[in-house]
Amino acid sequence: MVFPNSDLITAKTRPALIVQADNLQTGLPQVVVAMITSRRIRSIHPSRVLVLLNTIAGKQSGLLTDSVVMTDNLTTITISSIYNVIGSLPTPEIDKALKHTLGI
Repeated sequence: MVFPNSDLITAKTRPALIVQADNLQTGLPQVVVAMITSRRIRSIHPSRVLVLLNTIAGKQSGLLTDSVVMTDNLTTITISSIYNVIGSLPTPEIDKALKHTLGI
């Protein structure tokens, strides 16, 4: 998935986590995703989840390096823009971060 950099001018391909509920039926070919970054320093925030490769979750993620799921950086993408599925992450920590981000 191509995400803009913090300057909002340039962009780069990054992994993303689908955070939309599996049973959400909008009739549109799109999903809501959270950006993933390898910059671990960005993990110091309650809206972000650190994924370490040496953990069970990290091994299931399919990520290549320790990373941070940024639930405060969400976007909607078309399903056709998903290059491939590399893994999955358990939901409790992601759910907690999303609740903080969305105030629910």
